[in-house]
Amino acid sequence: MTKQDFVDAVADRAGMSKREAGAAVDAMLDTITDALKNGDTITFTGFGKFSTSARAARMGVNPRTGEKVHIAATTVPKFQSGSALKAAVKGG
Repeated sequence: MTKQDFVDAVADRAGMSKREAGAAVDAMLDTITDALKNGDTITFTGFGKFSTSARAARMGVNPRTGEKVHIAATTVPKFQSGSALKAAVKGG
C-alpha cells in the first residue's frame, strides 16, 4: 500500500475529501516525526508505541574490501506494536 492508497482509504472510512485526508495524514506523520526528533514517545493504546533508541558506536567491516570501518553512534526511530494490533494481524 502506498501513501496515496492509504490517504484514499482514510478518506473513504472518514467520509472526507481526499484532499482533507491527505492533509490529516501529512499532519499526523509530521507530528510523529517532530515528537521523535524531540526525544518524545508516542503511545496509541492497543496499536503501538513510537519511540527512539540510541545505537552505540561500533566497528563494522566493509564487505567488499574486508577493511574495518568505524560506525558512529546514532539515534534511530523504533516502533513496538501493541496487543490489539498483534491480535488483529495474527487473526487474519
